[in-house]
Amino acid sequence: MVSFIIWLVGAICCIWCIKDVWAKNLDTVIKIVLTVALLCFSWIGLAVYYFLLRNRL
Repeated sequence: MVSFIIWLVGAICCIWCIKDVWAKNLDTVIKIVLTVALLCFSWIGLAVYYFLLRNRL
């Protein structure tokens, strides 16, 4: 049950980050690469996006 809750929180955060990436004025290729990276690397991708990339993009 705990692992499901952790997965659900990760999925919600991932959707939030992907929505944020697609709302920015970036090249479509960069948007696709970031989306795939967020989906593939889940928690690591979320941490990298939130702490490093969010304010720079």
